[in-house]
Amino acid sequence: MKLNYNDILVLAPHTDDGELGMGGTINKLISEGKHVTYAAFSTAEESVPEGFPKDILKTEVRAATAVLGIKPDDLLVFNYQVRKLNYSRQEVLDDLIKIRAMKHFDVVFMPSLHDIHQDHTTVAQEGLRAFKNTTILGYELIWNNLTFNTQCFVKLEEEHIQTKILALREYRSQGRRDYLSDDFIRSLARARGVQVGSKYAEAFEVVRLFL
Repeated sequence: MKLNYNDILVLAPHTDDGELGMGGTINKLISEGKHVTYAAFSTAEESVPEGFPKDILKTEVRAATAVLGIKPDDLLVFNYQVRKLNYSRQEVLDDLIKIRAMKHFDVVFMPSLHDIHQDHTTVAQEGLRAFKNTTILGYELIWNNLTFNTQCFVKLEEEHIQTKILALREYRSQGRRDYLSDDFIRSLARARGVQVGSKYAEAFEVVRLFL
């Protein structure tokens, strides 16, 4: 059965979370003519390394999402303080409801409900409240997941993984973090691909599913 998801929303607690969790899937969806809106809630200015402008992640997320194929008008960037989204739950929920009012989204992607990062947890929980009547899939950030149920997969090709890698390279301010390495991105995609008989894949948790 092929599901007709045409309008997609990606919720990223921080710039780069959406690319890390599902960059290949975003690129595949856009290449198939789907419309993807990307919302990032924090540019983590307090965590930017010395030597970079404090707002560098605003520049980097624009470049990274453009590599994936997201149009500039479909990128929403908020300025919540990193690691303190849980202190602004109502404001986050209010912004999510405003996004919901923009259009009807067929599916919403967000961090796993088992993600232990406080900002990721906040976006996931408030995302579920705002979009409880929409299909919701949780994406994988394994360094933050106590557990992750691989219930849904998107099969990917080499071009999608390579585009994801190129997008993540735009985050020059983030240095040599292990989870940004080409080898890690490719290895995880290969592991998920093995689970579903494909060279590459990205895995998702089913939070809510409407058929």
